[in-house]
Amino acid sequence: MKTALTGIAASLALFVSASAEETILFNGKDLTGWKGVEGFWSVKDGAITGTTTADNPAKKNTFLVWQDGKPGDFVLTFKYRLLDAEGKGEGYANSGVQYRSKVLDESYWVVGGYQADMELGSKYSGILYEEKGRGILALRGEKVVLEDGENQKKPKKNVVGETTPSADVQAGIKQGDWNDYKIVAKGNVVEHWINGKLSVHLTDNTAVAPKEGVIALQLHQGKPMTAQFKDLVLVSQ
Repeated sequence: MKTALTGIAASLALFVSASAEETILFNGKDLTGWKGVEGFWSVKDGAITGTTTADNPAKKNTFLVWQDGKPGDFVLTFKYRLLDAEGKGEGYANSGVQYRSKVLDESYWVVGGYQADMELGSKYSGILYEEKGRGILALRGEKVVLEDGENQKKPKKNVVGETTPSADVQAGIKQGDWNDYKIVAKGNVVEHWINGKLSVHLTDNTAVAPKEGVIALQLHQGKPMTAQFKDLVLVSQ
């Protein structure tokens, strides 16, 4: 469903074009427009819900993939909540949202590319990780410029400034409850925001910097956990 430019996009200088469009990625009722491994994904309490259990573990990281586009320049906003095996925000849970990514294996819906990370721990929520690629590209609190290095897997990382201090980002995260996440991608610059705090700012000047790709939700292998997502809105041009 697409509507005229509204809400958060109206105030973002990155999206001043009249051609910008707002797309609702999730209808709040079912998984129409998404594909993933059957048995892991459902809709509960109006949220996309990915769950692993001791009886149904993920043998490797798997993803629920949005099927209706491969956006390049956009602002994506959503809410997320992570729960451990006990349904609390205290134990293990690890997830992320992929963007400008590629489907590498449709049989298990494996995806590689930029990832806006999130966890129940105290270090990685808000970082920029490249799944199946170059690893951690920017930690919380970092403004980074990437240049080509000795090979595609090892770019030159230059920390050229600061965003919100990592401890301040963490202090604003509500473990086991809903949090607001925003991803901004424009040209070779991307940003992650959690609960209104800028976590990372990356300028990717490398030859392999992705310019467009799929959006997907991660269900991480490991201990039983639940990852939930709702209010997914994409503003693109």
